[in-house]
Amino acid sequence: MTDPAKVRRHAERVRELVASVVRQIKDPRLGMITITDARITADLRDATVFYTVLGDAAEQAGTAAALESAKGMLRSTVGKALGLRHSPTLTFVLDNVQDHVKHIDDLLAQARNADAEVQRIAAGAQYAGDAQPYRVDEEDDEDGDDTGADDVPSAAREQR
Repeated sequence: MTDPAKVRRHAERVRELVASVVRQIKDPRLGMITITDARITADLRDATVFYTVLGDAAEQAGTAAALESAKGMLRSTVGKALGLRHSPTLTFVLDNVQDHVKHIDDLLAQARNADAEVQRIAAGAQYAGDAQPYRVDEEDDEDGDDTGADDVPSAAREQR
């Protein structure tokens, strides 16, 4: 069983190594790339590297092709630097954070519009019932009668 802390350290090291070596790749297809995360399996044999690319779908496809062609060089560099018995295989996955952010922003804008509509509708609304919906017993103190009417139960008061 591999220590989870050791796995996290190796994953972080893989991310740092790939990010530093990617800058040295001289492939013209490689766009503005950022290595966002790396995850490695518990047996330290397979590593998944997440990246983002600034640009459109054509630049993302070109960057994916450039990373696939440079995978061998990146794997050997990572394997030498980690000093493990087996160099982990690298898998590159496009991390489309920008799409998720745009989707969340759109959802928040819809929620704001719905809240504004509810506020607009509620501005002119009135209550359906009385202003005071609870029954309030009128005090007998208005007549000046202090004969202890407060001690008499309400059913007896109604009979008087």
